[in-house]
Amino acid sequence: MFENLSDKLDRAFKLLKGQGQITEINVAETLKEVRKALLDADVNYKVAKQFTDTVKEKALGRDVLISVSPGQLMVKITQEELTALMGGQATDINLKSNPAVILMSGLQGSGKTTLSGKLANLLKTKRNRNVMLVACDVYRPAAIDQLKVLGEQIGVEVYSEIENKNPVQIAQNAIAYAKTKGYNTVIVDTAGRLAIDEEMMNEIERVKKAINPDETLFVVDAMTGQDAVNTAKAFNDRLNFDGVVLTKLDGDTRGGAALSIKSVVNKPIKFVGMGEKMEALDVFYPERMSDRILGMGDIVSLVERAQEQFDAKQAAELQKKIAKNQFNFNDFLGQLQQIKKMGNIKDLMGMIPGMGKMVKDIDIDENSFKSIEAIIQSMTAQERENPELLNGGRRKRIATGSGTSIQDVNRLIKQFEDMRKMMKMFTNGQAQKMMRNMPQRR
Repeated sequence: MFENLSDKLDRAFKLLKGQGQITEINVAETLKEVRKALLDADVNYKVAKQFTDTVKEKALGRDVLISVSPGQLMVKITQEELTALMGGQATDINLKSNPAVILMSGLQGSGKTTLSGKLANLLKTKRNRNVMLVACDVYRPAAIDQLKVLGEQIGVEVYSEIENKNPVQIAQNAIAYAKTKGYNTVIVDTAGRLAIDEEMMNEIERVKKAINPDETLFVVDAMTGQDAVNTAKAFNDRLNFDGVVLTKLDGDTRGGAALSIKSVVNKPIKFVGMGEKMEALDVFYPERMSDRILGMGDIVSLVERAQEQFDAKQAAELQKKIAKNQFNFNDFLGQLQQIKKMGNIKDLMGMIPGMGKMVKDIDIDENSFKSIEAIIQSMTAQERENPELLNGGRRKRIATGSGTSIQDVNRLIKQFEDMRKMMKMFTNGQAQKMMRNMPQRR
């Protein structure tokens, strides 16, 4: 995500390396490269110019501490201004009404229907909301079917009227139905078009006027860059929406939409879609995003994702098993599956400070866990519980059953044993003792 921009900003700040102080000349040289990096990222020209002017003003007006290099100071100021550019802080959606009505808008192909399902899933699982989806795309029968499939996946009811071609009526009937059934959140998925046209705008305006939603969200494909910003402006002029949702952010190497949209339409980015899974929707935090752009990682988001998957009771039980050297392949498989639920592996590694640069050119296959899972699943229940039973004959059978080689099986068992020893060492505090007993440098 935003790899190109991150690389170019990194190169720009290297111009200040070795400089003893901030001067107008070295700041100008650095910011020339920063502006070029922003324009290459498809950031709006006015936004890029305003941004670099602000950074210049602050850099020249700030005293450099003895312990801080000019390069570090410039990175700090840029991080602050990137955060401000993207909205400063996270903005929540309005869910005060009963039912709270959320209207989804956007062009066809922006991922609006899928996003409606993701949002329903997020509100259901993380906010304990009783959610209902409404299919108001009367032009594309596949859209209704798609929403129903998504609804089944996440266990959310989808309201539709197959024969009715009036989206205003459908939306009104759906809200009345939601009240009788006790739903406290209604998400209305509307029709998209291939381009902005008058008919579409009039229709969604009528829907909005009729249902008076608590929240109107504009869904846009982040990969369309500056086009996304222009489309958002056109929609906002007519709909006056409350916030933006950026989809396909994980595929966006430039970042133009994320960086420009708040300045141009003066509406916050509220959510970002990163990945195809129904769980792949996150609240947008400007500060965390600017940290990632500048290669500082995003440990907070990583920890939050981990906390969502790992419960404290389970972790305590696991710790006891590790201490007694009882950690087995069932436990290992369980941990593996929980990690997978956290999201794209490469994206997760990019959240660790310094790791983003290291893995940017590495192709991390999402299917790389499949062979590990196949090997473990080819073991008997007894073998998983007692890894010491895995002799040569058993290993050969497991390799055949999993469609892997004996070398793959041996490698996994060796890695598992090494990991088990390491985990036991840390649990028992042996590692800390070893560190304490190491000779100290004078």
